[in-house]
Amino acid sequence: MRISDLSRQAGTPVGTVKFYLREGLLPPGRPTGRNQAAYDRRHLSRLRLIRALTAVARLSLSSVRALLTAIDDERLPLPELFRAVEHAVTTYEPQPALAAHHESAGADADELIDRMGWTVSRDAPSRQQLVEVLSTLRHLGSTCEVDFFLAYARTADLHVPAELDLVAPDGASAERAAASVRSILFEVMMTAMRRMAYEHHARDRFGG
Repeated sequence: MRISDLSRQAGTPVGTVKFYLREGLLPPGRPTGRNQAAYDRRHLSRLRLIRALTAVARLSLSSVRALLTAIDDERLPLPELFRAVEHAVTTYEPQPALAAHHESAGADADELIDRMGWTVSRDAPSRQQLVEVLSTLRHLGSTCEVDFFLAYARTADLHVPAELDLVAPDGASAERAAASVRSILFEVMMTAMRRMAYEHHARDRFGG
């Protein structure tokens, strides 16, 4: 298909498609003439993947690039691919003002991980982000005990194995892309559901 057809089917402007080609996010098409190329279903699938990651998951292009590199590297085991997903979606910026709370927050994070029986690297972005959240709560005087957060952890522990059941063990190329984007979009979905639950229960409890 021509680039105009690719653009139309993907719902992505031609200028954006050309930008992705220049940036290497989209592989080049098969040359058919001077300044012309043909594209196929693989290009369409990649464009739809990029659109999902940028428009729905709100990932930066640098995060998308790193994730696509991991997806394309079929030598990378699936656990490492999901680690790349974690790095792509987790925003962690240390706040020096919270340093005084980091030790106790880190202890609580590790206690939660231990009580769940999880194996999590100490340098995992998600663990660091959890420590930052707990430190911030302490800084604001809104400390919650570990037991309070166990319900959230148990919810994750219930849903993630079900999500992994959707992944084919061989981790073929197309399956790697699907598994990666599912894990990200399901996280967006859970955030949306939690916000809807907040709207419902806050209205039910406090009126209005």
